[in-house]
Amino acid sequence: MPSSRPLSLITGASSGIGAAFARQLAMLGHDLVLTARRVDRLETLAGELREQHKSSVTVLPNDLADPGAPQALCDVLQQRDLQVDWLINNAGYGVPGSFLANDWETHADFLQVLLTAPTELARRLLPGMRKRGYGRIINVASLAGHVPGPAGHTLYAASKAFMIKFSQSLALENRASGVNVCALCPGFTWSEFHDVTGTRDKMNQMPGFMWLSAEDVVRQGIAAVERGQAVYIPGRVNRTIKTIVQLMPDRLAMWLSARESKRYRNADA
Repeated sequence: MPSSRPLSLITGASSGIGAAFARQLAMLGHDLVLTARRVDRLETLAGELREQHKSSVTVLPNDLADPGAPQALCDVLQQRDLQVDWLINNAGYGVPGSFLANDWETHADFLQVLLTAPTELARRLLPGMRKRGYGRIINVASLAGHVPGPAGHTLYAASKAFMIKFSQSLALENRASGVNVCALCPGFTWSEFHDVTGTRDKMNQMPGFMWLSAEDVVRQGIAAVERGQAVYIPGRVNRTIKTIVQLMPDRLAMWLSARESKRYRNADA
């Protein structure tokens, strides 16, 4: 364990799962570095956590779609002598529509935020964790990474599948060094995600038992990484879905995915 209060860096901390991580880690006695694009929300959250939990909270606004953002963020951490013990790679979003419905720049930004930035942050911060003999990395993936990719939101499931495999390898490579790595794979979670993608009306048609709160997802994710679990799916329903899909022939699983995704994905060209 770190000799003093652990320091957690949370990306995408302005709302949803990221904000829930900030609140729960502050409650556990962590100091925090919060980064996202929306400065006003970060400052409001930081004020709340300082008042309620006496946490030291550093706000570093950043847009991870900028290829230089991860290095710039780590440079500021080094300048301020902030040693990160917990890295929460949470920043993410969805791009509605089919692959050809969006230009390459839109896809490139998406891949930078969901693939390159979290991978680079892990690479830049992991050596310090190993040197100190303690660290935790949670890569927020998705149940979507365990099931066939649907039509629409074409790169989302693919990016989450990458984060799952990346986390498994990273966990094996670093377990003996005191660094635990976990891919947290939530299913449907109450947050702003579907409002941003414009699919809220469709998502509201999903039955209530399919949903978890961001607080439940985060609580289970923290427990999983502390146990040293490399991949964790919160929610019994989500774990059952993953198991059933894995037991199905690929052709049947893809047919079911195509049928069900029409209810909540925008696949229009």
